[in-house]
Amino acid sequence: MTRPLPAPAFPGRRAPDLPPRAEMLRAMLERDAALDGIVYVAVRTTGIFCRPSCPARKPKPENVTFFGSAKEALSSGFRPCQRCRPLEPLGHTPEPIRALLDELERDPTRRLSDADLRERGLEPGAVRRWFKKHHGMTFHAYQRGRRLARALHALADGAPVTDAAFDHGYTSLSGFQDALQAVTGRSASASRDAVVVHLARLTTPLGEMLLGATDDAVCLLEFTDRPMLQTQLERIAKRLGGALVPGINDVGRRLEAELAAYFAGELRAFQTPLLLAGTDFQERVWNELRTIPYGETRSYAEQAVRIGSPRAVRAVARANGDNRIAIVVPCHRVIGADGSPVGYGGGIWRKRYLLELERRNRADAARA
Repeated sequence: MTRPLPAPAFPGRRAPDLPPRAEMLRAMLERDAALDGIVYVAVRTTGIFCRPSCPARKPKPENVTFFGSAKEALSSGFRPCQRCRPLEPLGHTPEPIRALLDELERDPTRRLSDADLRERGLEPGAVRRWFKKHHGMTFHAYQRGRRLARALHALADGAPVTDAAFDHGYTSLSGFQDALQAVTGRSASASRDAVVVHLARLTTPLGEMLLGATDDAVCLLEFTDRPMLQTQLERIAKRLGGALVPGINDVGRRLEAELAAYFAGELRAFQTPLLLAGTDFQERVWNELRTIPYGETRSYAEQAVRIGSPRAVRAVARANGDNRIAIVVPCHRVIGADGSPVGYGGGIWRKRYLLELERRNRADAARA
């Protein structure tokens, strides 16, 4: 399920910390949910404020003001929209959907049909739209992914192919083989050593992120609106020989809890194991990133010197851009030679936000 993380202790973003106005207008006009919870659209002609993805008729850009929090919009005299309900928690999972997800976790072999959903008082179309929005796939595709994940674990544990198939909801060996071929590119017997990467979406104060974790370590944490996300997923699958399936495991839950503590200003160093899965050079760069203290910054040139390649500044910058584990591998702490926050795949405004979050928390701790 999509899991919301708490906002930092300090209130909403000031205007300079918001994304560029052109980006906010684009999100509003295209009803892009990527900025939901990050900015709020206030319409001066109606006195109403909304999420950028609100389905209501879009106002003229000249009549729009943007805020970094619902509190700011309310304090400025705007009232919440009754269609997109911007005061409701972002990423909130409706109780009927939560019950459905819990049912699937208890028995992933279940094959719930549209008729089964109706028996539970759920409209199949509404369920499909919720899963498409929050998981990037239909409910039935989500079910198939969860079944396949359990079957892959059974294969890895040495179960016969027939048991792995029929014990996990597959009605034929050919269907099981086809499912494995589509996800792993291999036959069932060759899929025994496939690394299963569980993918879960998290809602953070900086927008939705995709978390990927094997049974042992986190290998992905990326903003879902980053253009390189699909490329990163393909690289992970190829490099690990992995199968990407929906869901969250214990490793993912551990990082989820640490992220919540980080955004609340209660955590400075992440402890969840990481699987960097890069080239030798990339991993040297990424491991060096992890040595930058909380609340401090380095230049790309300084980073190049520290890995013993002082002339490889551009290569270091490229490796930073290829980082697949945002925030935890803190590429946001690397800045330009002039001190400007340049070069962040998630957007410069997110980099500023993270640096300000850490700077404030460090200063508050020093005063305490």
